[in-house]
Amino acid sequence: QLHVVESGGGLVQPGGSLRLSCNAFGTTLANFRIGWFRQAPGKAREGVACMSSAGGFTNYADSVKGRFAISRNNALNTVLLQMNGLKPEDTGVYYCATAPPQGAYCGRQDDEYEAWGQGTQVTVSS
Repeated sequence: QLHVVESGGGLVQPGGSLRLSCNAFGTTLANFRIGWFRQAPGKAREGVACMSSAGGFTNYADSVKGRFAISRNNALNTVLLQMNGLKPEDTGVYYCATAPPQGAYCGRQDDEYEAWGQGTQVTVSS
């Protein structure tokens, strides 16, 4: 059974950076589409970034383009989300999720994804 775990969240000042990691146990992440989502208090869950199973296609929410970058380290069975230039509105619980491969494509709709982690809290505040 696929088990996904996020790590790397924390408290950071506006303009700072964090790197989130998504690790899987029981399978190889390279075989899946990966999505990063976030949910702020009182708001719906939002897809912020995704990567196709082959890694050649990425998709970002407009709110994070140019600041966030998703990448894979297949040797470590990890997917990273590098977050730079953080803003208070980036605050939320960040989730990693997996979906079956679909060629050179990934989407940011949460109903595409099947296995979810428990989330890691990111707080951007001075």
